[in-house]
Amino acid sequence: MVFWIVFIIIIISIFMANAQTIQKNFNMFKTRLTSSPGMEQEMLAEDEEIEELTVQTQEQRTAEPVVSEPVSTEQPAPQTTQQIRPETSAPQSAQTRERVIYFTQIDRDGQILQSRVVRRMPESGSPMQDVLNAMLMGPNAEELNRGIINLIPQNTRLLRAQVQGSTAYLSFSEDFLFNTFGIEGYVAQLRQIVWTVTEFSTVSDVQILIDGRRLDYLGEGIWIGSPISRQSF
Repeated sequence: MVFWIVFIIIIISIFMANAQTIQKNFNMFKTRLTSSPGMEQEMLAEDEEIEELTVQTQEQRTAEPVVSEPVSTEQPAPQTTQQIRPETSAPQSAQTRERVIYFTQIDRDGQILQSRVVRRMPESGSPMQDVLNAMLMGPNAEELNRGIINLIPQNTRLLRAQVQGSTAYLSFSEDFLFNTFGIEGYVAQLRQIVWTVTEFSTVSDVQILIDGRRLDYLGEGIWIGSPISRQSF
């Protein structure tokens, strides 16, 4: 029983594999029965021509070289992203102007002299206060090397600076009253202030105030009860 089943499967497989040939032979047999002998030869010639064309096409496909497109080994250039930064205006340099400050020098004979110093300072709305504060801070390193000193008492602060008419009213802290260099020291500190402030063209004299109050004398009988000019010394 198993033998016959296997035999039938083989027969069916052979039939399926040759179904096209069997169909073609059947058609030729049918044609022979219904057509003239010349038509049978034409059909055979057509079949041979089709088979020949099929074989040629397969041979051409086999013979044609396979052209492969060249594969580029170059890596694509990295795309650069341009970062747009917000426009910022360059900071403008502050306007400056030369200002004159008077300090003190002591010569070889021990004589106290006025020393004129020119500083370049930023422009501001209160140039007189700027100059006086710079004077109170004292000479810089280069000026100290030249023997320039400041005889205004240490820790003296400018409390207020105001110009009325041609007179500058300057109020200092009480430290202004104590000069360890005696009378010559007091005179030198007053000269520093008067000469420095009268460098401004609108000022001709200076009224010294202490904590906003007017005093008559500074130290040992030096008059400060009224405005002082350069001619006062």
